[in-house]
Amino acid sequence: MLLSFVNLKLRDYYSNIEIMCEDLDLDRQELERKLESIDYRYDRERNQFV
Repeated sequence: MLLSFVNLKLRDYYSNIEIMCEDLDLDRQELERKLESIDYRYDRERNQFV
């Protein structure tokens, strides 16, 4: 669920992860750690976790 939510937000509402985390008051490092635990990493060019 988290992966789908984050990628949807990045795709439809935010131009990058920094803006999304700031707007939603998220800790970027924590978010990336959680998604890395299921083998997903942020791809800046795609602006999504892959």
